[in-house]
Amino acid sequence: MKIKRVWAIYFSPTHTTRRVVEAAAEVLAERLGAKRATWDFTLPEGREGRPGFLPGDAAVVGVPTYAGLVPAVTEPWLAQLKGEGIPAVPVVTYGNRDFDDALIQLRDILADRGFLPFAAGAFVGEHSFSRILAAGRPNGEDLSMARQLGELAAGRLEAGEPAMVEVAGTPRPYRGRYQPRDRQGRAVNFADARPLTSEDCDRCGVCAGVCPTGAIDRADPTVCRGPCLKCGACVKQCPQKARYFDHEVYLEHTA
Repeated sequence: MKIKRVWAIYFSPTHTTRRVVEAAAEVLAERLGAKRATWDFTLPEGREGRPGFLPGDAAVVGVPTYAGLVPAVTEPWLAQLKGEGIPAVPVVTYGNRDFDDALIQLRDILADRGFLPFAAGAFVGEHSFSRILAAGRPNGEDLSMARQLGELAAGRLEAGEPAMVEVAGTPRPYRGRYQPRDRQGRAVNFADARPLTSEDCDRCGVCAGVCPTGAIDRADPTVCRGPCLKCGACVKQCPQKARYFDHEVYLEHTA
């Protein structure tokens, strides 16, 4: 199977998934002597179109794990893809708890859209709610493993027609989304939690520019109209460290 172009396709609000996908895609392309292409569908404008796949393409497709499954905000865009039979490598990242059924779900989504998922991987990344859980990951070792995934994928393609990859997880209909808990182990819901802005905000607009749902007002970044994914992008990328949550239930869960 001659591969001429390798796509790195990802949803990555805090850049952890991007780093893993790009590491794997880079090695895959180098091994096969293929060109590289990228499609970032993190921001709303990235979900307004879709890649045009051609014979000879391959793709590494990555998303973070949100509550044990593929982020709901990504599903409509993923459902529009047309794989045209090209080989694909589904990749998920997770905040060092568990990736649950996210990887098997992403594999199934790609297969349903006409891709052939023939290799796959799950990688630890810093948790979106925290600077402590899996802090600084993916680290050098994690990215080395991502490159090993690229090597494995290249080897399978060079060896001949690849088969559908088997991955860990509960087959459809999956187990449903992970239920957040408080310190006492009681189920909680913080869907209405929104990031706030401290007096340190200088209205630079970085937070509005990185919000995957476009929920933060670009004219007045102190306004967040929702929906909020709790992805951590605005909090972690604020130059002034002015974004924060004070939602009691959210803070109980993160603690």
